[in-house]
This record gives sequence, C-alpha cells and structure tokens, in this order.
Amino acid sequence: MKVASNEGEIVSHPSTQTKSQHLPRLSRLTIFAMTFGFFGVNMAFSLQQSQLGRIFQTIGTDPNKLGFFFILPPLAGMVIQPLIGKYSDQTWNRFGRRMPYLLIGAPAAAIVLILLPNAGSFGFGYGSAAALWFAAVATLFMDLTSNVCMQPFKMVIGDMVNEDQKDLAWSWQQSFSNLGGVVATLIPFILAFIGIPNVASKGEVPLTVRIAFYLAAAILLLTSILTIIKVHEYNPKQYAAYHGLDVNQQADQPGLLQLLKEAPKVFWEISIVQFFTWFAILYSWTYATGAISLNVWHTSNPASAGYQAAGNWFGVLTCIQSIAAVLWGLLVQSHTQPSHRKFWYQVGLAAGAVGFISIFFIHSKYLLIIPFVLIGITYLVMNTQPFSLLTEALNGRHEGSYLGLFNCSICLPQIVASVASFWIFPLVGHSMPGMFLVGGISLILATLSVRLIHSKFD
Repeated sequence: MKVASNEGEIVSHPSTQTKSQHLPRLSRLTIFAMTFGFFGVNMAFSLQQSQLGRIFQTIGTDPNKLGFFFILPPLAGMVIQPLIGKYSDQTWNRFGRRMPYLLIGAPAAAIVLILLPNAGSFGFGYGSAAALWFAAVATLFMDLTSNVCMQPFKMVIGDMVNEDQKDLAWSWQQSFSNLGGVVATLIPFILAFIGIPNVASKGEVPLTVRIAFYLAAAILLLTSILTIIKVHEYNPKQYAAYHGLDVNQQADQPGLLQLLKEAPKVFWEISIVQFFTWFAILYSWTYATGAISLNVWHTSNPASAGYQAAGNWFGVLTCIQSIAAVLWGLLVQSHTQPSHRKFWYQVGLAAGAVGFISIFFIHSKYLLIIPFVLIGITYLVMNTQPFSLLTEALNGRHEGSYLGLFNCSICLPQIVASVASFWIFPLVGHSMPGMFLVGGISLILATLSVRLIHSKFD
C-alpha cells in the first residue's frame, strides 16, 4: 500500500509495521479538512452550554429543578453515540464509513437549533408545562442530533491519523471547536451591543439569543458539508492494510456488552477521571448564568435586565474560555510528546479546579476572566488527552464502537451530577455560586485520578 506523505512524496507502509508506523502521515490540509467541521458542531454545543440555563429560567423553570432538564442531553448521548459507533464500524458505501452519519445528522441538528430558542414564543405561557416540555424535548433532540454530527469527527481521527500526528489532530479539532464556541457565545453580546433587543416579553427568549441559534444552524450545515466533500475515508482494504488487520476479521461484530467486557484496562482507568471531570462541568453549564447574576449583578430574577446582562456576560466569558483553549491547544498541546500526555492532563484539570473554586469568591465581572481562562485550559485538555490515551491502546478493530462506548464516561457523570443536584443544591444553601465549589472539589479528585492511568508510553 502506498500513499502520499505530508511533503507529497510516495511512501510505503508495510503491513508488518506497528499501527503508528503503517498508518500514513497525512498532509496538514487533510487534517484541517477532518477537524474543521467541529467549528460548526461546537457552535451548537456552546450555545447549549452558555444559553440553556438562561432559556429554561427565562421561560419559567424553578432553579432547583434545572438539573432535571440537564439529564436529557447526556442521556441522549449515552444512547446514540455507542450505536453510531457500532453501526458506522460496519458502514462502507460511496460516501465513506463515518460521513454518511454526518450527512444525516447535520440537517436534523440545524432544524432543532431553530426550534429550541422559540420555546417561549408559541403562546404556551410563562412557566407552563407545555413550554417546559417543548423546551425539554427540543433539548433532547438537539443533543441527539448534535451527537450524531460529532461522533464521525472523532472516529475519523482514530481511523486515519497515526500516533505521531494524533495529538496534533485532536488539538486542531478542539481548537476549531473552541473557535466555534467563540463565535457562538459572542453573538448575543454583539447583537445586543448594536441595538438588537436583549430582553423580551415575560417567558420569551430574547431576539439576540434566537438569532444566535439561527446562525449556528447555518454554520453547522456549511462546515459539515465542507468536511463531507473534502475528507476521503479509506476503503475496507486500505483500512485493513493500514491497521494490520485481516479484511475478513472486520466482519466479526460482537455486541456492545461483549466489547465492554473486552475493553482495554485503560478504558476504565480514564473513565474514572472522566467521571469527576464531567460531574464538575455539568454544574458550570447549569448554574453559571445564575451564579454570575447573583455575585455581580445581585439579582436572581430571570426577567430582570441584570440577569439577562449576566447571561450575555457569561457568553463573553465562554468566548474568553474558548480563546484560552485555542491558544493552549496551538501553543502547548499540539507540541506535546505521547510520553507527556498524563502530565499535561493533570496540569489542565488542576487549572480548572482553581478556576471553579475562584468563581465562588469573585464579585467583579472583569476578574471573572481569570477563572474562565483556567477553565478554558481544562476544556482543551479534557477533550483531547482522554481520546489520545484511549486510542493509543486500541488496535484498529471496533474503534468506532469503543469511542461511542467511551462517550458514556462523559454522559453518565452528567446524569449523576444532575440527579445529585436535587440533594446538593439545597445542601449548599440553594446557592448557585456554591455549586462551583462542589465542581472545584470534583476537579481536584479528577486531577488525582490521572495517576491511575497506565499509558503504553509510561
């Protein structure tokens, strides 16, 4: 098997070499094409993270019940991503192996992005069960369709990128992801700055937020189309040759439960770190707007101008967080050696722990920039190092299935955190800033848990 190297010359990759050697070295243009699509995907996720709590409180949700609505997205991810992984492992057609799922998921996600911010605009009434259920179902489908879009981007890196370029690819993907977050979270702030109304009738989501979701839908479609057109996946024979597999072995497709039983040890070790990490992150999404509003604007009234200003400022802070993640990815993460992955994993999680705990004590909108920069480093690290550490232990078979199953280590802690919030939130005195202390402690435990991981480069 021969392929073009990064410099354009033809290089041979004998099937007797190790996985990192016989996967070809890809050009940076190819890596760009397979990672840039995350720009659009993360616009959807960033708006969900930065605006979902705001939307639900605006249409009349009791803050003590917010955790219920944040159970639905990870529940969707736990169901859909393993299925996408399993069935895309068996999908080979003229559109590729992973790309057909993106071809379906992107238009569906765009439709839901348009519907969700209009939950309060159909005359259901402030705090009505109909409005809340419409928003809840829209949120469920938004996360389901966004997961259908996201999973192919993760899997194609495992399929096509060699070990030497893997940190670069994951870092680029997360850098583009965070750039999408920058754009998405800045839109409401910019629209309000140029005079578009940032408040609406009681129970309705402001126009600034609705327009942000509409733009995200359009960009998600465009970036996904670009990736589908430009990324040419390996056919079954090429894939088998590059991964040192027998083509006939790929027909063997054990069930997901069987794959879990046979999962490499590192799968479970990383999952422990993931549990404490994503347990904390869920509370950032759920309580950030309310915490900032209370600490800085001294109000918890969702209909107030102060609360809506806090929502926009959280968007700006999320933007700053994303910029910090991009810079960390480009300047630090993309240059790390495989043997240093665990060290930088710990550094990134520790930065987030400091950031979370600091938010509880800060009452200046501008000083909040510091903890969100630290959390940005965490976002980059927690979305790159776990996948690098996992895929280095996989042999090329069932890679999509394992990446899909691994997503449960992201979704399950969010569900646990949501359920636990019904007990923890009253325990901290119904304090939304207090939930960041809980998150900070969880990130400290995540940092310590990295020591449990056994990397093949140790």
